[in-house]
Amino acid sequence: MPRTPFQYRCLHRRSYRTVATVFALLLAACQRPAPLPAADGFDETASAHARRIEADVRFLADDLLEGREAGTRGFDLASLYVAQRLRAIGLRPAGDDGGYFQRVPLLRASREDGGGSLIVQRDTGTVELKFREQFLPQLDFDRAQSQVTAPAVFVGQAVHAPELDHDDFIGLDLRGKIAVLMHGAPKRFDTDRRAFYSSFREKFRALVERGAVGAVIVATQDEEKRQPWARGAQNWARPGMRLRGSDGRAIDTFPQLAVIANVSAGSADAVLTAGGHTAAELFRDAREGTLRGFDLPGTIALSARNRIEQTQSRNVVALLPGTDAALKREHVVFSAHLDHLGIGAPVKGDAIYNGALDNALGVAIMLETAQQIALAKTSPKRSLLFVAVTAEEKGLLGAEWFAQNPSVPRDSLVANINMDMPVMRVPTRDVVPIGVEHSSLKAVLDQAAAEVGVELTPDPSPEESIFIRSDQYAFIRTGVPAVYLTGGMVARDAGVDARQQFRAFLADHYHQPDDDAEQPIQYADAARLAQLNARIGQLIADAPRRPRWNAGDFFGQRFGGLDAGKPDADATSAASPSR
Repeated sequence: MPRTPFQYRCLHRRSYRTVATVFALLLAACQRPAPLPAADGFDETASAHARRIEADVRFLADDLLEGREAGTRGFDLASLYVAQRLRAIGLRPAGDDGGYFQRVPLLRASREDGGGSLIVQRDTGTVELKFREQFLPQLDFDRAQSQVTAPAVFVGQAVHAPELDHDDFIGLDLRGKIAVLMHGAPKRFDTDRRAFYSSFREKFRALVERGAVGAVIVATQDEEKRQPWARGAQNWARPGMRLRGSDGRAIDTFPQLAVIANVSAGSADAVLTAGGHTAAELFRDAREGTLRGFDLPGTIALSARNRIEQTQSRNVVALLPGTDAALKREHVVFSAHLDHLGIGAPVKGDAIYNGALDNALGVAIMLETAQQIALAKTSPKRSLLFVAVTAEEKGLLGAEWFAQNPSVPRDSLVANINMDMPVMRVPTRDVVPIGVEHSSLKAVLDQAAAEVGVELTPDPSPEESIFIRSDQYAFIRTGVPAVYLTGGMVARDAGVDARQQFRAFLADHYHQPDDDAEQPIQYADAARLAQLNARIGQLIADAPRRPRWNAGDFFGQRFGGLDAGKPDADATSAASPSR
């Protein structure tokens, strides 16, 4: 290597002290290099586990994938990436035709601008609500155009729960009428039943059984404080989806309800204020749990118009085979939804809804969980399935399809561990296991958390009923015990309110374009959650018995084959791993 002018100058110095000083400075510079500025948020101190998770999130939440909406090229790119990551980890393909993908047949429906009407006709006059500003017809997957005019009945929250001596339909005749209802379920219900009866699947089923021909769902002021009408209405053109059966028709719809419409809280008076009742009073009654139904005067005329087309998406399914000759025929399922909202209404000039926390981070944690289990010294006895599901944002559709049509025998599914929207914006000491109290999985999580050194915090918002609002519910409905793990609520640092950070995310960033990788995501916490998931999966896989619903559990009785109040002698045995 030729000498530089600097080197020549140094060599020709006559003063030894000067030369010594120069070399001392050069040596000091070599020993204490100036830190390079961080590039693209690169954290030199991060563990390999955290760095892998970050890399996956940064790819999956990149604008290149255009928000990963189910049925789009962006989602297909994301699913290809996840499949190849699972291949690199060493997991076998477990989808259709010997590949990593399971086809999910879908119908897509899209509203037409102005494609619907809601007219209230009474002796006092006629009121027509404005499309998008005041009401929106729900998407119809059974027909492109429909309309109905009929008398209306207010049915409270449309809940019939005989085991709790509650019936919103007492004294009301819904035959040939339009039902007007509110969200939720009575406050006096326990958390499980409030979650179950808050489901619109159950509400619509009750309306159809009683002969209703249409439905109007009125939002309350309390609901719109959390999710303003204008925020949802700005994406009125976003398509919706339903599963498609082999006959080409939609699965799990209620065609008997000719039109279903949503009305804003600000427009509730036009529908509810009548016969001595006001919307404000009914909002108060809903808050206090004292709603009562009544006949509404006059008629309501509803119409809806939308486009329907066939499409499909795909789940990513990979297998880590078990090692025990008998137990390997059973499967523990890890799941996380890969889709998000795609491209929508611009917010501050950004129209790509990246979904970094919801749920690129959950998928990345699942991938890291797979890697840790695959590289563990002890291989699991039961087999493990890792499923990145599609169309969660469209109604848990990918999970529903897999739970009903798994690529392994359906009765071989023993447990589901789901990851969805782990909000990790500040360092915490804990995680929140949603639904762990329903089955013997609680003992498993207690043991795993103690071994990993992480606290378990109860669901901070049971009234939100999130146990039925993510993909684990599709597995629960087939009788499979499940738990949904999300970010912590106990901050590591004094003076930091992790719960407030969680609430702030829901209020300002949830389902918004700025749910992107530029958020202060705590990848060390994510790596710890992956470690916890890996330990949970190993414990379930090695237990002599599959997890069991707790005796008398509501979901176990409803979906898991338990008799009410019948003791389950094996309920705790599944938590004890064999060695």
